[in-house]
Amino acid sequence: MDKHAHITTLFLDIGGVLLTNGWDRAARKLAMQTYGLDAIEMEERHHLTFDTYEEGKLTLDEYLNRVVFYEDRSFTRKQFRDFMFAQSSPYPEMLEMVAALKAKYKLKIAIVNNEGRELNEHRIQHFNISSFVDFYISSCFVHFRKPDADIYKIALDIAQVKPAEVVYLEDRSMFVDVANGLGINGICHTDYASTLKKLEDFGLTL
Repeated sequence: MDKHAHITTLFLDIGGVLLTNGWDRAARKLAMQTYGLDAIEMEERHHLTFDTYEEGKLTLDEYLNRVVFYEDRSFTRKQFRDFMFAQSSPYPEMLEMVAALKAKYKLKIAIVNNEGRELNEHRIQHFNISSFVDFYISSCFVHFRKPDADIYKIALDIAQVKPAEVVYLEDRSMFVDVANGLGINGICHTDYASTLKKLEDFGLTL
């Protein structure tokens, strides 16, 4: 990685970086407890179909048909969807940091994330992410999922930047490794303070 290159662009994950994860194991466990769902059955059905949902090849209702509403339930589809959407919370320091870096350095900001369409659009709108993001390379839009290297290549093409001009914030180390392999400057995000410190290596300070 060339840390002396002029950084023009940030690639960002949403879940685990800007917000909590949208529909992770903890959220599903809470759903199982709240609605009395069979944990083994739900997890098996989830893992068989969720990648397809994140790739934009299923709607949320189709996903729920396969994972939850394959039999009659005592709760409604709307209740369950509202529960799913309610699991997202912001990381305010990270949201403020990215907005401040964009303003200070005139950076391009792109989301590169794995997310199903309805969850993705809800999270973007509810937390006003478009107030500082320029474009979205979301799996549900481009039909590639991380760690497929093609999602990063698409992001580079759309941003019209060289890999060395990009810093990528991601909480999953394997995804960082894939991006690094393309020459993108990946940072494995664990917390606000350490990420802020790592950004200084690329000349990005608040």
